[in-house]
Amino acid sequence: MNLKETGINKFKEGYNCAQSVLFSLREYTGLTEDQSLKIATGFGSGMGRTQNVCGAVSGGILALNLIFGRGSKDEKEQQELNYLKIRELISNFEEKNSTIICRKLLDGCNLLCDEGQQRFKSENMVEQCHGYIADVIGIVDGIIE
Repeated sequence: MNLKETGINKFKEGYNCAQSVLFSLREYTGLTEDQSLKIATGFGSGMGRTQNVCGAVSGGILALNLIFGRGSKDEKEQQELNYLKIRELISNFEEKNSTIICRKLLDGCNLLCDEGQQRFKSENMVEQCHGYIADVIGIVDGIIE
């Protein structure tokens, strides 16, 4: 199974978009399965279902932070490299999807109310999320390689 399939399958199991992305990239991050799922939990559906930055994008940012982020023994240049990688992810995702904002990606569907949840299901928006998860995983994989 490839990285994109791993992420989509994790989402199908009921994990959120951020969890699914970070979980699929754990071979790069060094996190365990459980760590990947726990650390990304609050970023799903645009951060706690507030539909701000897409959770898949946030999961990708978390992965890039773990790979390229600045730690206590790193120089300031490491932070700048990480920011460059984050901008590359965002730019590539926006080029493909026009925005990184969850609510806009889901055409204004409000996931905080029952009507929005029904719309998400009835319009099969889960398929859109599968695409966003695959996009982020592909972009991050390309950045790492």
